[in-house]
Amino acid sequence: MVQYNDGSRRTGATRRIYHSLLTQIEAGVYGVGDTLPSSRSLAEELGVSRTTVTAAFDQLISEGYVRVQQGRKATVASAGRPNQVNQHDRSAIAVRQLSAYATRAMALPSNSTAGRPPLKFDFRYGDIAATDFPKAPWRKALNTVFLRHRDRFGYDDPAGSRSLREALQGYVWRSRGISCHLDQIIVVNGSQQALDLCARVLVNPGDKVVVEDPCYAMARNVMLAIGANTVAVPCGADGLDTTKLPDASDIAVAYVTPSHQFPLGGVLPAAHRQALMEWAASANAYVIEDDYDSEYRYDVGPIPPLYLSGQGRVIYVGTVSKTLAPTLRLGYVVLPHPLVDAFIDCKRIADRHTSTFEQEALAMLIETGAYERHVRRMRRLNSERRAVFLASMTRAFADDIEIVGTTAGLHVVVWFNTMRSGQEERFAETARNHDIGIYPVSRLFSSPTDERAGYIFGYASMSVDQLAKGVEKFHGVYLGFIGNAAPGGTYDNGRFYDQIVFSELRNA
Repeated sequence: MVQYNDGSRRTGATRRIYHSLLTQIEAGVYGVGDTLPSSRSLAEELGVSRTTVTAAFDQLISEGYVRVQQGRKATVASAGRPNQVNQHDRSAIAVRQLSAYATRAMALPSNSTAGRPPLKFDFRYGDIAATDFPKAPWRKALNTVFLRHRDRFGYDDPAGSRSLREALQGYVWRSRGISCHLDQIIVVNGSQQALDLCARVLVNPGDKVVVEDPCYAMARNVMLAIGANTVAVPCGADGLDTTKLPDASDIAVAYVTPSHQFPLGGVLPAAHRQALMEWAASANAYVIEDDYDSEYRYDVGPIPPLYLSGQGRVIYVGTVSKTLAPTLRLGYVVLPHPLVDAFIDCKRIADRHTSTFEQEALAMLIETGAYERHVRRMRRLNSERRAVFLASMTRAFADDIEIVGTTAGLHVVVWFNTMRSGQEERFAETARNHDIGIYPVSRLFSSPTDERAGYIFGYASMSVDQLAKGVEKFHGVYLGFIGNAAPGGTYDNGRFYDQIVFSELRNA
């Protein structure tokens, strides 16, 4: 008799009958070669139509569990799921089949917060306030491109839609002074794909790649995953220290953020830019310029992109993640002419092309001026957030901290004079336990240091009220972390520490 659980009735009669028969076949109730009840008898027994039972049999037949011959009842053809293996064998097969690229990628730290419960006060860099998104203009643009007449839907140009590339051609000229041919612009799925394409086009396993130290982690990870050997060049208040560039004889490419070094915020001076380009020419290497947040400058004028003095060796990377939203995954690269064909071919293999509807919607925003109006609004809003955050931190912490990188962008780095870098992760976990997200800067350095503890604070995802309240609460957590050091005392998270240790840290 076919049996089934009443709780599964919502899946439909056919699915219930199918699962019931399959379960009994796998459990051995019906062995290979055994005859199954006829569709007529099952229909009568279960009070359903014969068509319903026949549909369940048809599914079992199509999956190879049941065999039907003319004039005979259905019999069991297989007692287990096709190609079924136990969990141990499955793990072994998966490990053996991994490529070297996948193995390297899986070994890299992601430091991702994806999937974690949201925090009330999260200072995570890269997040944008949802209330800032231009919902009405974006919806209008999307509706327009959806309703636009098309003879057919098909795969588009891997370089990007012509309308967006034309719009970007004008935008980079107005905003960054970059004059380029339309064919030099390629639309990508965010700046991360731009970096991945740079690695695939220009870097072989074993090649040396110059990166900043500290460095945007996902840029370094792209190079490490491809199998490159990264050469970390230290950065200071003026960005990359060009006097520390390695011998130029065997370098494939260099990755830099010259207009706003990530994360420290330094601007590469003109003399250092010239030195970098002379070094690149002697190395016969390309330089990747990540201009990730060029729209946000507050106390200083716009910084010319390295591309303008790049002598045809600079790959310019731009994105709308910091102006619209990182969820859109829209970015672009401006390439030297010799690289265009290679990038297009690799982009085609990677994903055919970036979503056309979103490209055309962005093109419409740029063409109508709505995008640049939105950028001006975002610059004003984030300038207000920055001012409130800096004032709140200075008022609360006074001489306990030093804040750097304040003149541009959507984040700053805060150095804590009372803590060492070895305490960063522990303090971050303590803050998280109090519903506050802070992110250690040591994760972005090439090697551990014994310097002051530092954290990257993003301020673009919260309102000014939230920022002020978040800093206030964070200061209380900080005082508990460094102040409850009396003998026998405990911190809020229940850990015990010796007062002498903290006295030394405060006097360091």
